[in-house]
Amino acid sequence: MTKNLTPTIIPYAEGEQHLDWLGLCAAFQTGHARPKAEIADTFLYRGKDTLLNRAAWIDGLGIAVKSATIFPGNAGADLPTINGGVNLYDDATGRLEAIVDFHLVTKWKTAGDSLYAATRLARPESRSILIVGAGTVARSLWQAYRAAFPEARFTVWNRTRANAAALAATCPGMVVAADLETAVREADIVTSATMTTAPILKGGWLRPGQHIDLIGAYRPDMREADDTALKRARIFVDSFDTTLGHIGEIKIPLEAGTIARTDLVADYYDEARFHRRSDDEITLFKNGGGAHLDLMTSRYILDAWRAAS
Repeated sequence: MTKNLTPTIIPYAEGEQHLDWLGLCAAFQTGHARPKAEIADTFLYRGKDTLLNRAAWIDGLGIAVKSATIFPGNAGADLPTINGGVNLYDDATGRLEAIVDFHLVTKWKTAGDSLYAATRLARPESRSILIVGAGTVARSLWQAYRAAFPEARFTVWNRTRANAAALAATCPGMVVAADLETAVREADIVTSATMTTAPILKGGWLRPGQHIDLIGAYRPDMREADDTALKRARIFVDSFDTTLGHIGEIKIPLEAGTIARTDLVADYYDEARFHRRSDDEITLFKNGGGAHLDLMTSRYILDAWRAAS
């Protein structure tokens, strides 16, 4: 009898209904206890259009290849500018096990990455969370952070206030901040997901005990926090391999000598050091994403799908 080798196809809505944010955090912890991932990225270009492939292989967990097409011109035709999919392969045989919706993996990987860090670095009694930025990621952050901080109050700030108000209108209990500095000073956790290249979070605004979560910067010229913020905080990243030489948030101050390599305390592979030491220190986490997290997230999604079937 021939085995059924047809890969499982997991669409966005059907896949998401089986997921849990704290369950994903547990999957990240388990995944980082395995051998370190091998990762590789490739890019192809045609004018303004881009094909990005991110691949990761973790012994015992399998292989994931996440492909994304970025076509800026699609916006003019009212089409999504980013499309893609994630192919998940069996570790033992190399068989294609599943094709998972690109946007599902990206949403849960991105917000889950920040949430996992916050469960280890933020004070458990944190009650005030500021979201900087009002895009798609901001909504995911509101959903994710509520899982670990159910009693927290949420505030949103965005350069375009109308966008912040639109987000708050769909997130019960969220309020709009009029002034960024005031909002930062009042927050226990600041999570930032903007596309800025010039830092908008000032270290002089920070106070003891805060946790700062930086998501938006993904290119070498992008930063959300200034030098003072980095010098005042203990700095953590999800992966040294995907942040140090690639993302401006860390790359620029390192090359300028503003911070030293030894100022980066740990990444997820150093669980023993990835924690807050005292209630009054400032912790800062750089969410760099990375293909290994796409793999862990995809595996978690497939496992949850199978458990519910």
